[in-house]
Amino acid sequence: MATVLLVEDDHVVRGAMLRSLTDRGHAVHAVGTALDALRRVAAETPDLVVLDLGLPDLDGSDALRMLRGITDVPIIIATARDDEQTVVRLLRAGADDYMVKPFTGAHLDARIATVLRRVGRASRTAQPAVHEVGELRVDVGERSASLGDQVLALTRKEFDLLAYLAARPGRVVSRRELLEEVWRQPSVGEDQTIDVHLYWLRRKLGESAAKPRYLRTVRGVGFRLVAPD
Repeated sequence: MATVLLVEDDHVVRGAMLRSLTDRGHAVHAVGTALDALRRVAAETPDLVVLDLGLPDLDGSDALRMLRGITDVPIIIATARDDEQTVVRLLRAGADDYMVKPFTGAHLDARIATVLRRVGRASRTAQPAVHEVGELRVDVGERSASLGDQVLALTRKEFDLLAYLAARPGRVVSRRELLEEVWRQPSVGEDQTIDVHLYWLRRKLGESAAKPRYLRTVRGVGFRLVAPD
């Protein structure tokens, strides 16, 4: 069925969910902290993450933001918190679904199937894209980028940033849009995140903010990727 990472600190609840999902054919890995979840996702990408919010080392909402910084795998929030404001905030922060405890194993299994079916449908209909801007070539399917004959050694997030801009050549993209679409997080107080990644991306493209070639800053608005003059 699917490889599921279960992030739940209550050992009784974790054990029950683990048994239920395993009985339904899923390969389940269970951890009890946000740090262990981040390590597990970074080491081996699961098909889906089921994330509790009340974790002992980090609030689940912060864990969601950090997970979204390193992976695009579907994430289902499973928690006792049921206020609408929390639900909306977490869905906007990158959660794919939200379940309020208590729920049955059959209910969770159905939600997992629905989310994976939706993600699978999207991946089947979307064609792997290759974007070319000047001598810059970004292959989204292969997650590779090159400038002329030189392969660019990019981090995961540098590639995501470059690919997002390359898919919109010449268009000005705001900081808010980058934070929401690339980082999957709210746009409050995170300008430095973008600036740091743009700095390193520019260096790897052989340019600088003072002497841009591909990455242009539109002051007070955002950024755009263009072919050099």
